[in-house]
Amino acid sequence: MGECEASRCLHRFRARARRLARALPTLALVVLASSSLPAHAQSAPQPAAETKTLGILLLRETLDRPPPLSLLDIPPNDEGLAGARLAITDNNNTGRFLGQEFRLDVIESASADALLAGAEKGLATGQHFLVLAMGPQTLLKLADALKGKDALLFNAGAPDETLREEDCRANVLHTGPSRAMLADALAQYLVWKQWRRWFLIRGQRSEDEAYAEALRRAAKRFGARIVEERAFEAEGGSRRSDGGHEQIQQQIPLFTQNAPAHDVVVVADESELFGEYLPYRTWEPRPVAGTQGLTPTSWHPALEQWGATQFQNRFRRAANRTMRPLDYDVWLAVRSIGEAATRTKSTAYPDIAAYLRSPEFEIAGFKGQKLTFRAWNGQLRQPILLATPKLPVSVSPQPGFLHQSSVLDTLGNDQPETKCKLEGAR
Repeated sequence: MGECEASRCLHRFRARARRLARALPTLALVVLASSSLPAHAQSAPQPAAETKTLGILLLRETLDRPPPLSLLDIPPNDEGLAGARLAITDNNNTGRFLGQEFRLDVIESASADALLAGAEKGLATGQHFLVLAMGPQTLLKLADALKGKDALLFNAGAPDETLREEDCRANVLHTGPSRAMLADALAQYLVWKQWRRWFLIRGQRSEDEAYAEALRRAAKRFGARIVEERAFEAEGGSRRSDGGHEQIQQQIPLFTQNAPAHDVVVVADESELFGEYLPYRTWEPRPVAGTQGLTPTSWHPALEQWGATQFQNRFRRAANRTMRPLDYDVWLAVRSIGEAATRTKSTAYPDIAAYLRSPEFEIAGFKGQKLTFRAWNGQLRQPILLATPKLPVSVSPQPGFLHQSSVLDTLGNDQPETKCKLEGAR
């Protein structure tokens, strides 16, 4: 090698030697200290911080529903439960750094009394946070029975407006969207598209009428007009589908014939008895939207924006299927509890419950913006997806629909409209 290269190598060698000489005294002290300890003490790990466990109880009411028209829509046995399990995993991934551990217990029954007994037993053993996937009457019975106790309930399964309005309860928060939120999201998009003339077709069950009422309200609120409304009489037993597609192909055009001029058919069929028959079979070639066709929903298994792809992949790996809206609504409830525990660095009920209701609370829900609870009725603010069975089409609130504080409050009942009277509302 050249003279200059040899000089540089010698300089580096001397510098390293000086650094080693400075480190030797410290290394000697470490070796001396460790050698003076007993053998068992040298290998013993540092004591871990005490782990505090927070139990969450999921209550699932098994409701008697008719089977869906499509075999693709048969709900999985773990609907909602799979979302809770993923949220528990997410909570523990964060909580272990704070000495927090989250545990999920599940009670499933068709009996409201059995669910109430399970909730009271869970509360007695320290499970103060209850996530509910049940009908509205059972939910109210449970909320009233636990009134005044250290229990906070999360409604993830009932879209009924009365639970957020006349029958609201101070001990209930809602992570699932209300029917008004869903209808407003759809109405904003249809009005943005200038499809303002609606032909409304509704079923005859109570939940169908409730959805139809939400559509009527949304039409009036955003400047659309229902040109005609018809009730579809769904037959029991064979449910028409046994007659084959030829029979349906004849029935639906006749049912929708002679309607006034309209831009879109909006359908209210929560029971899923006839709505899937409408697309491509109506007398006039019109799009179908509502409970079928273009549907408003809290979640869609093909959403990819805002980091949703990795979220979808994690759920698929854990549950071996795609995520459904109820899975997402339950996930939001369990994650909200975990997020509040992380932010407060506490597993105590008073700390977490107070933070969840505070203006400081927010949660990321893979929808492009923070989600927060409304003070006046406990409803979680969130964007609503508009989607076909295969792909999301749009997200509401739509451009141009403004609000003085949060555009998310253009979906559902705003504070001046609410009939809920919660004590201590901000």
